[in-house]
Amino acid sequence: MGGQTREPDALQFDLASMDRLLRLDPVAGIARVQAGMRWRRLQTLLDPHDLAVKVMQSYSNFSVGGSVSVNCHGRYIGESAIASTVRALQLATADGRTLELSRDSEPALFGAVLGGYGGLGVITEVELDLARNARIARAVAAVPLEDYPDWFEANVLAGEGVVLHNADLVPPDFDKPLAITWSRTDAPLTDARRLVPEGLDYSREQNLIWSATELPGGDALRERYMTRRLLTEPRVIMRNCEASLDVASIEPRTRRVSTYLLQEYFIPTGAFRSFAGRMRAILRAADADVLNVSIRHAVEDTTSLMRWADRDMFCFVLYHKQRTWQDARAASWTRALIDAALDHGGRYYLPYRLHATRKQFARAYPQAEAFAAIKHGIDPDNRFRNLLWDRYLPRA
Repeated sequence: MGGQTREPDALQFDLASMDRLLRLDPVAGIARVQAGMRWRRLQTLLDPHDLAVKVMQSYSNFSVGGSVSVNCHGRYIGESAIASTVRALQLATADGRTLELSRDSEPALFGAVLGGYGGLGVITEVELDLARNARIARAVAAVPLEDYPDWFEANVLAGEGVVLHNADLVPPDFDKPLAITWSRTDAPLTDARRLVPEGLDYSREQNLIWSATELPGGDALRERYMTRRLLTEPRVIMRNCEASLDVASIEPRTRRVSTYLLQEYFIPTGAFRSFAGRMRAILRAADADVLNVSIRHAVEDTTSLMRWADRDMFCFVLYHKQRTWQDARAASWTRALIDAALDHGGRYYLPYRLHATRKQFARAYPQAEAFAAIKHGIDPDNRFRNLLWDRYLPRA
């Protein structure tokens, strides 16, 4: 969303055709794939073995290499960023070498590539730890915002067999988390599909999002067709089914007038209440058109260099709508949210619009000096570039 894969007058590699499964060890739970493979294709190959991706985004359209490059995370309880699941990777460097990297082989470079946004070379292969597929049941509860951290500790972290969790805040007040928890179960399936089929028509979902954000009474539409359905509809499915969601279901019908964007802020768990209050005040004062704020949790990342979780974090994911001519307005309240995160000992996530000031970036990612030194050593001519690193990376 902010040019992390773009650079003016540059050559851009498309790895989409590099999507082979190179090795699968079902007993050990390990897969090695080419980096252009998308999660949805990998799920098709894993499901017959009752295996699942251990950590990935909520949607299955992204590539494995891209996910590693942004050090993504999902809704997985007890897990950190994807870096914790990467056993090894292969990197093509600026001088034509192909390096095999892991925690044991050039660990400093390995950690820098995870969440390195392509700045150090081209990831061509990734070896991943896998999880077991399982039957999971959904439980939904409305929780007061002030109570949520304690509720989360008791019902999610200490819950029995919890696999996935998020809590959604909705406008206009962002003060009533709808907590959605998926836990292992032996109950009968309510949906027998192993995976969500590819290529489905999501026009109904797209129309509902448009109606909820553009029409009078949109909040009532959201309550009737989204929230009430979650609260009343039992759902027991396979883990791989929930993990194979298609991002087309939340895409706008058109971007000629408006677009939909993401932001994310990582907040130490003890600062949840204070940050949530400040976030709500900023969004309401700015009259920001935020569709929802999804709260997740990630444990400390001890692998990547440019880590966004230097301790256990709550993750606040903002999904907002923006008129195509209003980028400057959004930049203002985005910088206010970044300051709020930093003031609470947190960080903001880098894959999105480049609204942060250089001072904010340096405050959020002091490891950037070490990253720049590693980049200078492996790519001294700065051949691997993008708008993110052009704007923020210190010059070695």
